[in-house]
Amino acid sequence: DAVILALGGGSWSRLGSDGAWAPMLAEKGVDVAPLRPANCGFHADWSAHFQERYAGEPLKSVAACIRETASADIGANAPLRRGEIMLTRDGLEGGLAYALSSDLRQALDQTGEAVLAIDLLPDRDAAWVAGQVMHPRGAKSLSSHLRSRLNLHGAKAGLLRECLGRDDYADPARLAAAIKRLPVRLTGMRPMDEAISTAGGVRPRALDERLMLLALPGVFCAGEMLDWDAPTGGYLLTACFAGGRAAAKGALAWLN
Repeated sequence: DAVILALGGGSWSRLGSDGAWAPMLAEKGVDVAPLRPANCGFHADWSAHFQERYAGEPLKSVAACIRETASADIGANAPLRRGEIMLTRDGLEGGLAYALSSDLRQALDQTGEAVLAIDLLPDRDAAWVAGQVMHPRGAKSLSSHLRSRLNLHGAKAGLLRECLGRDDYADPARLAAAIKRLPVRLTGMRPMDEAISTAGGVRPRALDERLMLLALPGVFCAGEMLDWDAPTGGYLLTACFAGGRAAAKGALAWLN
């Protein structure tokens, strides 16, 4: 009389959530968007030295936003998200990357690359950073100068060297600007089976207000089957639980 489908997305195939339902529903006339990775890691072309030295290192207390290209101009007031990023051998992942994954995926689809602008010192304004970078350093090396004046060292300093050309690194003004908006070029997404969740699924227009499929009266859908880009963590779980309750209420209303 009524069926509720809560079959998950496609990112946990080892536990059965493999998205095999998608073509089955599509064959029955249900409008289904292709499943894509969400809340996942991204590829970057790190040098061998950077991979060996910094893979597995976290970038703590940073902020980031999306920029169109590595050369695009981003103002100091561009909106930023704060969080942490984990550097990996193939690129990066972590809460901040997950939060921006939808926009990064869209940029990759449109241009084949995405550029993440990272503020390495979000608690300091650009003027302060520029002043510290340009402070006379005497006989100190530039890396020692950045460590002593800005407390910039470890993975943050390594990423700065990795992503900034030699000429820009040697230019104090350009170096200071990069500390506040370091362009990190991303070339792709990690495989869907490594993602925390997936985008895509049953499109909203394929459902009525009770979460019943218009093409299959009496069949309801809930959870990650629906086409929505959920933030990770408790938000994703809470929304899936709430969607399950809504689908159950819809099924009861249908039966009555």
